[in-house]
Amino acid sequence: MQYLPLTHTHFQDVISLANIVHGDNYMNEQSLTKMHQQGIKHDINASFVAINEQNELVGFRLSYAADQWDIDKWCSPKLWPVFPSQMAYFKCIAVSEKAQGQGIGPKLLHASIVALRQQGALAGVAHLWKQSPGNGAVKYFTKAGGELIKLHDNRWTELCGTQGYVCTVCENSCQCQAAEMALLF
Repeated sequence: MQYLPLTHTHFQDVISLANIVHGDNYMNEQSLTKMHQQGIKHDINASFVAINEQNELVGFRLSYAADQWDIDKWCSPKLWPVFPSQMAYFKCIAVSEKAQGQGIGPKLLHASIVALRQQGALAGVAHLWKQSPGNGAVKYFTKAGGELIKLHDNRWTELCGTQGYVCTVCENSCQCQAAEMALLF
């Protein structure tokens, strides 16, 4: 397995995997282009892909550099363990079903953490999908050292109406919770 910085050559495979794992219309080329740019600081890319021996993209981790993402109503910066200017954002991860259970998620997270540290971040925050199968998203982030900051109801409901997002659990009206969690580096 190779873990490589995300480049434009990976975009179509990342978009396809994201929409399979997270739901239709979760990501498109325009949104991925913006996410990719938000992860680059001091010429260091904090977003990574996993490529298997058959040269297939089987996973990715998108991360934003500190001070290069918007702190919105779903964030609780007063509860964070570091200043907002020192907080990176773990935007999204996906591993294809056929590649799960091989430790790919933790290795992608580690690669992002190394890059984010080099960029100057001291911690990262994420909104983990509580209704992921078996609550796997929260379990994975907790095992990595993440700590719960706050639960947010209906985190992705608005995306159903504005972007046509189709949740894999709730379909056109996502009622899933997001666990805002922080991970100190």
